[in-house]
Amino acid sequence: MKNKTYLILITIVSALGGLLFGYDTGVINGSQYYFSQYFDLDAGMKGWVVGSALLGCFVGAIVAGPLSSAIGRKYSLIISSILFSLSAWGSGLPEFLPQSVSLLVVFRILGGLGIGIASMNAPTYIAEIAPAKIRGTLVSYYQLAIVLGFFLVFLVTYFIGNSATEAENIQNGWRYMLWSELVPSMLFLVLLLFVPKSPRWLAMKGSKSKALGVLARIHGEDIAQLEFKEIEKSLEKDRSKSKVNIFAKGIFSIIVIGTVLSVLQQFTGINAVLYYGADIFEQALGFGKDDILQQQVLLAGINLIFTFVAMATVDRLGRKPLLYIGSVGMTVGFVLLGVTLMTDSVGILSLIGVLLFIASFAMSMGPVVWVILSEMFPNNIRSAAMSIAVAAQWAANYVVTQSFPVVAESEMNNGDFWNGSLPYFIFSAFIIGIIFFTMKYIPETKGKSLEELENMWDIPEDLKEV
Repeated sequence: MKNKTYLILITIVSALGGLLFGYDTGVINGSQYYFSQYFDLDAGMKGWVVGSALLGCFVGAIVAGPLSSAIGRKYSLIISSILFSLSAWGSGLPEFLPQSVSLLVVFRILGGLGIGIASMNAPTYIAEIAPAKIRGTLVSYYQLAIVLGFFLVFLVTYFIGNSATEAENIQNGWRYMLWSELVPSMLFLVLLLFVPKSPRWLAMKGSKSKALGVLARIHGEDIAQLEFKEIEKSLEKDRSKSKVNIFAKGIFSIIVIGTVLSVLQQFTGINAVLYYGADIFEQALGFGKDDILQQQVLLAGINLIFTFVAMATVDRLGRKPLLYIGSVGMTVGFVLLGVTLMTDSVGILSLIGVLLFIASFAMSMGPVVWVILSEMFPNNIRSAAMSIAVAAQWAANYVVTQSFPVVAESEMNNGDFWNGSLPYFIFSAFIIGIIFFTMKYIPETKGKSLEELENMWDIPEDLKEV
């Protein structure tokens, strides 16, 4: 019981990287209305300020791999926590310091670097400390932490926003919202000092005694010896693999399929809703400013509940059925929102449309894409393929975030025909495309070993794992 408690505690600490990922995503949603008013931002600049962090995420995801190999998972996460803290403090510089849009963007990019580094190292660390029989469960808590962080920050921004007048929020409230991230980021930094280094990374660096010490504290002496033998055997196997050209026949197509699926996750429009929820509720759905943050808390709550639904059903129903069900739900939700906008009948049906979209995403494209990406790639290309797919996802996230306010505030979208509905019909077209793409290219990975999945692809024998 002591060993299990210790394992759960260090898993929770490392999962805080996911909580900060969700928190940072949500805090820009709750604060962007007010700092946009403060800086008098137009649509293009608003998209740049909100989306600039994603450039940092893209770079952070690219450097996370070599950084982790050089200094380890633990110290990489410590660096990410420092970046989170610097970003939170600098994004809300007090009035007596020379705050500007440019400085805000710089500190948002720093936070993005932290997200990019944490998004690859936190789940890797959890996987490397977890016993095989509960590894999947423990790693899944990282995704849950993201959603919890998003829900938590909505409660925080709702409290801050409703504790002051609109004028006070425009002057200082947005600063307090951004500063609130200092609490979890500093907690993350302090707690990381007490977690052990990854035993697998220690073994890779030749620190056998230290690796055994960590394993013994988690598993006990006898199991630790067996576990370490498996690690050594795995490392020896890795060293025996031949290098594979990712552009080789049969390999490149798998990477393309995974990357397209990863990009389509963003082209559902999820982050347009999450980042610009305040604008959508006020402008598209007609809610008053006093109701905006309250509606966002509802949105975050739905996101949290249906993430649990996905966790409970992904291994029972399978990956593809959840993608089909979720895609239909997302499409219906956005079409419902779009039709109410086009017909000037915005109201409860519009809100139902948004919530149906969020619920459907949370039980499908949100968690399931990560599950499929972690399973579908053959063993000897998984690291390289995942790096490509994740980097492409951050790039797609940036494109959607940068372009959404421009499209939403364009003359075409606000003309008599579309009446504010154009972005949601564009997203619906991509979501419908997910159904056909899944049907044709995505294998059902439920219940299959990685070796069975590898045999599903048309890979030349000399390129398979040796």
